[in-house]
Amino acid sequence: MHLQKITPCLWFDTQAEEAARYYCSIFRNSRILGISRYGEEGHEIHGMPAGSVLTVAFELEAQAFTALNGGPVFKFNEAVSFQVSCGTQEELDHYWDRLRAGGDEAAQQCGWLKDRYGVSWQIVPAILPALMTDADPRKTERVMAALLKMKKLDIAALQQAHAG
Repeated sequence: MHLQKITPCLWFDTQAEEAARYYCSIFRNSRILGISRYGEEGHEIHGMPAGSVLTVAFELEAQAFTALNGGPVFKFNEAVSFQVSCGTQEELDHYWDRLRAGGDEAAQQCGWLKDRYGVSWQIVPAILPALMTDADPRKTERVMAALLKMKKLDIAALQQAHAG
């Protein structure tokens, strides 16, 4: 078993298990690894009922995550997001449609979306970095102009913009 050096921890109010199961239902190579629960110890500090979920360890595409039920103190924002690199339009459509279901419609721009829990995701074509770093600045400017008009990214349209 490989120990991942850095593991993102997502702070939820009380939806850690629900969110972890939701994400695992979207990403094909995913699983719940373990669930820890609050006990009586520290109740005066955390205020959570004994037996309720404390953390959920899970993997999405071999990337380890921890979901924590820490109460309503902190909220997600766009300062941190997760990029999902997609090889095909079909794959991009799958992640876009599933992750945005029930999310914030207003927070969708340039491949970014906010899911039903407030977590920000970037659903991007795997070829986007190559299109955006071409040695010809005219190509990258056309790609940027096309990108800025999109919510869900369209791989063919970005390639067409790059080609001119």
